Amino acid sequence: MKVLLVCLGNICRSAAAEGVLRQLAPEWQVDSAGTGGWHVGEPPYGPMQQAAAARGYDLSGQKARQFNAGDFAAYDLILAMDGQNQADIERLRPAGVTTKVALFAKQDVPDPYYTRDFEGCLDIIEDAAREQVSRS
Repeated sequence: MKVLLVCLGNICRSAAAEGVLRQLAPEWQVDSAGTGGWHVGEPPYGPMQQAAAARGYDLSGQKARQFNAGDFAAYDLILAMDGQNQADIERLRPAGVTTKVALFAKQDVPDPYYTRDFEGCLDIIEDAAREQVSRS
């Protein structure tokens, strides 16, 4: 299974979800991206890395990248962290492409870059990741 996790800047939510899913489903190919390009090439946001590391997830090897239309062909499943990013992903969908795009969690995952609630974000991500793994 090839899974892509997508948020806005790829430095908090999708990066953390990538780290969690890699650990829960090591047989999957997991990557992450952002719909915006502001942080391309940057590592995950420091406070998110610290919160994830405290739970045993190493995000240090990741670098932000921007989502692109070619990702539809490269992945079996694209999971958005919130409804706005899901809509932005769908706007880039090439005609005739049927790759599944869905929300990662049962609710929008709040962006801790703005809320500063890294622990709450990770709680939602861990629950959603376990649910995604159990579905497959």
